[in-house]
Amino acid sequence: MEGQEGSQQPQLILAHKRFLLTQSDVPDIEKVRLRQEVLDSVVADDMAPLYETLAASSVLDLDQSVLDSMRAKIDDQIKKLDEKIADAEENLGESEVREAHLAKSLFYIRIGDKEKALEQLKLTESKTVAVGQKMDLVFYTLQLGFFYMDFDLISKSIEKAKNLFEEGGDWERKNRLKVYEGLYFMSTRDFKNAADLFLDSISTFTTYELFPYDTFIFYTVLTSIISLDRVSLKQKVVDAPEILTVIGKIPHLTEFLNSLYDCQYKSFFVAFAGLTEQIKLDRYLHPHFRYYMREVRTVVYSQFLESYKSVTIEAMAKAFGVTVEFIDLELSRFIAAGKLHCKIDKVAGVLETNRPDAKNALYQATIKQGDFLLNRIQKLSRVIDI
Repeated sequence: MEGQEGSQQPQLILAHKRFLLTQSDVPDIEKVRLRQEVLDSVVADDMAPLYETLAASSVLDLDQSVLDSMRAKIDDQIKKLDEKIADAEENLGESEVREAHLAKSLFYIRIGDKEKALEQLKLTESKTVAVGQKMDLVFYTLQLGFFYMDFDLISKSIEKAKNLFEEGGDWERKNRLKVYEGLYFMSTRDFKNAADLFLDSISTFTTYELFPYDTFIFYTVLTSIISLDRVSLKQKVVDAPEILTVIGKIPHLTEFLNSLYDCQYKSFFVAFAGLTEQIKLDRYLHPHFRYYMREVRTVVYSQFLESYKSVTIEAMAKAFGVTVEFIDLELSRFIAAGKLHCKIDKVAGVLETNRPDAKNALYQATIKQGDFLLNRIQKLSRVIDI
């Protein structure tokens, strides 16, 4: 998965196109184009293992002659790579041996043979001494993990990278790892940690192999909105110069962020509606689409109600540009789920907030923990008596 500096890895672009082919929201005419692009990429890189997988799942039509041709090219290339490894081991130094093994690892990654790629990367690591080079191998493994969305592999690789950094490592690689870990957190619905890592990486972003900078800012804003308090959002996102230079290039994102901070709720809902398709058709955010939609609405409703002890449902509906029935249904769901601290007086048509007292909540939690501890002690005393 080697790519040029400043460009996204072709395999990750392919993974996104492959994902779009499985989505019912993508128009059929668009899928025709995507299917051809996926086929062209698979054939160009001789990705026989992936071709078989896509054919088995009916994403692509199986052409046996194309598959046989790819397999023949793969066998021929592996033979050449093995000859280079043998020559390096017999006639050259340790550095050349490592480079020959690395070339074979990258070839397996390029053709999408996950198991053999991981085996070869492990073998290459055994020939590697420098911490920086070991880190690069971990990054290749992480890219492979994101290609297949193998979160177990990604998690283990991140832990391995952190352990390597205890031995040394440069800041550039450490900063790159933050973005990889942030993407992992976002893909596993830990938006708070994702936002923290993305914000730490704004001024040092160099992981273009994962996604363009515009996409990185898109993820940063989305995760920050549901993770940061109002003051932090202003300091770290709304006024951040790195974000301000890019955010205008992403449709609806400026309105989405600024209208929330400026309490322009009608504009916020319009911008939010414009972003929904982009969120739904992102392969990392798609599994969390419904959850994210709920969390954003919780944030905006909570912010609106924060200013009032009581407010009419009609006034709130007007502020959001929706019907009274919609707001009534929405809030009743969020209140029942414990997401909003208010109650609806249906007769008077009024919302009454009942924000919990932090000290009282802490007191209740302490009482609960104390009761739990006493129960454990009583059980233990019975065992000791016996």
